[in-house]
Amino acid sequence: MSKKIVAELLVDTLALAGVKRVYGVAGDSLNGITDSIRQRGDLRWVFVRHEETAAFAAGAEAHLTGHLTVCAGSCGPGNLHLINGLYDAQRSRVPVLAIAAHIPSREIGSGYFQETHPEQLFRECSHYCELVSHPEQMPRLLEIAVQTALSRRGVSVVVLPGDIALQPTAVNGPRLSPAQTTASVRPSDDQIDRLAEALNSVRRITILGGAGCADAHDQLMEVAGKLQALIVHAMRGKEFIEYDNPFDVGMTGLLGFASSYHAMMDCETLLLLGTDFPYRQFYPDHATVVQIDLRGEQIGRRTRVDLGLIGDVKTTLTALSPRLKQKSDDRHLNNALQHYHMARKELADLASGEPGRKPIHPQYIAKVLDEIAADDAIFCCDVGTPTIWAARYLRMNGKRRLLGSFTHGSMANALPQAIGAQLSHPGRQVITLSGDGGLSMLLGDVLSLRQLQLPIKLVVFKNDSLGFVELEMKAAGFLDFATTLHNPSFAQIAEAAGLLGLTAETPEQVRSMLADALNHDGPALVEVVVNRQELALPPSIKMDHMIGFGLFMIKAVLNRRGDEIIDLARTNVFR
Repeated sequence: MSKKIVAELLVDTLALAGVKRVYGVAGDSLNGITDSIRQRGDLRWVFVRHEETAAFAAGAEAHLTGHLTVCAGSCGPGNLHLINGLYDAQRSRVPVLAIAAHIPSREIGSGYFQETHPEQLFRECSHYCELVSHPEQMPRLLEIAVQTALSRRGVSVVVLPGDIALQPTAVNGPRLSPAQTTASVRPSDDQIDRLAEALNSVRRITILGGAGCADAHDQLMEVAGKLQALIVHAMRGKEFIEYDNPFDVGMTGLLGFASSYHAMMDCETLLLLGTDFPYRQFYPDHATVVQIDLRGEQIGRRTRVDLGLIGDVKTTLTALSPRLKQKSDDRHLNNALQHYHMARKELADLASGEPGRKPIHPQYIAKVLDEIAADDAIFCCDVGTPTIWAARYLRMNGKRRLLGSFTHGSMANALPQAIGAQLSHPGRQVITLSGDGGLSMLLGDVLSLRQLQLPIKLVVFKNDSLGFVELEMKAAGFLDFATTLHNPSFAQIAEAAGLLGLTAETPEQVRSMLADALNHDGPALVEVVVNRQELALPPSIKMDHMIGFGLFMIKAVLNRRGDEIIDLARTNVFR
C-alpha cells in the first residue's frame, strides 16, 4: 500500500470531523490540498474571489450550524487575507479551522518570495496556531487544532508549507474522530441559594441577555415570569431572546430603544445573562449587579459586579427557578412595557413610504423586508446603518437567524456571510442588508453568487456615503469629510454579473421590487436610493451629542453649507 501524502491525510481528517466545505482561493502552495479535495465526493472546495470572503463565509456556517468549518489561503498574501474574517469568527466564538499554506520549508527565514510568519501573525485571532515542520507532525497538530476549535469555540490555525503537504507520511489514516460534546456547567447549590435570595428580596429587576441565552429561551421566560422582570437584549442575543417574549422591552446600546435604556437605569437589580455587552455608559451606577456567564474571565470586566457566578445560562436558570418566589408586583414591568410600545410605535411611524416622496426612508426598506421575508429567513447585515435598521425592524421568531459582525465590527461582512449561510442551508431564504460602502468593499464576490449558483438576495441601501461614519463625525462636531462615494449603478453591475438587478427610487417601487427579488429563481440585487441625512437617534441624547451637532451646524454654516442645513431641517432629523 502506497503511503498517503500529508495533504491527503489532512483532507481525510477534515472529512472525518464532519467538514463539508473548505472555503478559499487556490494557489500553488495549496495544490496538494485542493487536488486531494478534487478527488473526493464528500468534501467541496468553495472557490470565492477573496480570502477574506472565505473566512467570513466559514464563520457564518459555523455560527448557524455549530459545527467545525474550514477556510484556506495560499502562502503570504493569500492567507493574510483571511485575518479579518478570522478575527470575526474568534470574537463571535464559532469553531473555524484555517489552513495557512506557507512557503517551502527549507526557505523559511531567508526572506523568500511571499514569506511571512503566519504562526506569529495569526496568534492574536486564534486559540491555537502552530507550524507543521515535519510530515509526521501534521496528524497530531491537526487533531489538536480541530479539538481546540470545537472545545473552545473559536479559531485554530494550522500553518502548512506547500512542500511538506506533498510529502508522504507513515500515518495511513486519521487517528481519532474529534469529539464535539456540550457540557452543562452550573454554580454550586450554595451559590444558587445566594442568587435566589438576592433576587427574591428586591422588586425592580431587569435582565440583560446576550448570545449566551441561546437554547435557554424557555428557562429565561420562566424566570422572568416569576420575578416580573423586564428583559433587555444585546444585539447578539436578539435572535434568541426577542421572540415569544412578553417581558421584552427591546435592545440596549447605541442602536437600541429608550425603553431598554430606562429599564436598566431604573432597576434595583440588574441580572446579566450570557452577555459581554461592552458599552459601560449603558450600565446603571446604583443597581446591584449579578452576572452569570460560562466564561469566568468575563465576569466584572464591563461593570462592577456584586455577585458573579460561572455557569451556562440554561442549566443555571433551570436550577434557580424552583428557588424563586412568585412576585405579584408588576409595576416595574408594566411601566417599561408601556414605554416600549410607545417607542415601537414611533419607530413604525418613521418607517413610512409615502408615495412619490424621495429619497426613501431606509427604515421603510427594513420594515417591508420584515413583512415579506420567509418565516425562516436568514438575514446578514453589514455594520453601520444596515445593522441599526436590522436591529430595530427585523423581528425574530425562533426560526429566523440574524448574522453580522456584531463584536468585531467589520465592514463588508454581509455578502461573505450570506455565502456561507446559503451553502450550509440551501433550502433557506438568505437576504443581505448592505450599505453601498460595505458591499463595494468586497464587491468582487458578487461574481461568486452566479458561479456557485447561490440564490442570495442582496438589498443595498444606496446613499452614496459612508453613512454611519458621517453621522459619527457630525455627532462629534466634525464636518463630514472623505465619506462621499461616487457609486455606479449596482443593479447594472449585478445584471452584468448574471444576477437580477433592480433599482427602487420611489417608495411605491420598494415592496414590488423586493418581492420580485425574493421570488426570483437565482441571485438578485435590489438597490434602494435612500435618504443620506436619516438620523438614527440613540436611546438617550447626551449633552456631548447636542454640543457635537451644534458645532457641526456652526461649521457647516461657516463653510457655506447652508444647503445641507436646509436639507437637514426638511427631513426633521433634529426633532
